[in-house]
Amino acid sequence: MDALEFVRVRELEVAVRIWNPTAPRTLVAWHGLARHGGDFRALAQELGSEWRVLAPDTPGRGLSSWSLFPAHDYLYSHYVTVAIALLDHFELEYVDWLGTSMGGLLGMLIAADPQHSARISRLILNDVGPELNTQGLIGLSSYFGVTHRFSTFSELQQELNRHYASFGITDESARRELALNSARRLPDGSWTYHFDPRIGEQFVHDTPRDMWADWANIRCPTMVIRGEESTLLDPETLPRMAAVQPKLVTLTVPHCGHAPMLDKPAQVNPIRDFLNRPAPRPTSVDKTQNATVWQRVVQWLAQQWRRWK
Repeated sequence: MDALEFVRVRELEVAVRIWNPTAPRTLVAWHGLARHGGDFRALAQELGSEWRVLAPDTPGRGLSSWSLFPAHDYLYSHYVTVAIALLDHFELEYVDWLGTSMGGLLGMLIAADPQHSARISRLILNDVGPELNTQGLIGLSSYFGVTHRFSTFSELQQELNRHYASFGITDESARRELALNSARRLPDGSWTYHFDPRIGEQFVHDTPRDMWADWANIRCPTMVIRGEESTLLDPETLPRMAAVQPKLVTLTVPHCGHAPMLDKPAQVNPIRDFLNRPAPRPTSVDKTQNATVWQRVVQWLAQQWRRWK
């Protein structure tokens, strides 16, 4: 990365990794459940100098703060609060958004929300959608709901290579980088993953909702990337998504599961093409409504003032 910025959101410090800080265009890239913003280094390099890539570490991951109240902070509703605070901090009235897995669901929630939908100009979902495979979700919650401890760094790297084999990482140096960026040493000298083990409690505390309703409410151009062997996004879900969003752009990554790493030209070039397509300037219904409400409040106050002066 070229820069690292820490942003205070309420009581938590959120790390934002930045590539090409002076680039004319900005892409927010948000990682998956137990990952961090460092996963987008190769994507930023492939996109090139035209794009500033902002990749936050979600609270509880990477370099961001761990929460003292997981039942409150490790929820999508709080992640939305964090995301909007970051957009405000970087003065991004609207921005292109790419999200892997959890980061994609977060982008969906923002793009579907009447209050915040105008902040997303284009939305790219990496191996995630409004309906997810139940067994795949159970597998994620089971794996990340417990603490993993390794006697040596080599053991941790071997487990990472096994668990993230579906990411399609074939280069040995990339695998080593994944391990270096995913490891945290414990006081007794053993190793574990670089995230708060309590992030798995999200599966307990978060309230399920109808994501198809959210999907139907999205008005910005959308693209979905699916790993051909994904255990989370079923192939039959894509036609149903396209039926709701007829202009949906899709990309299937061969020989890859959940989730594509977006580190190769064959994956990044279609993303660049999508981002270069014209997109209508988003509008916010809520801003107009809020302005009308505020005008009514001002009128009421004026009436009261005339009555009592």
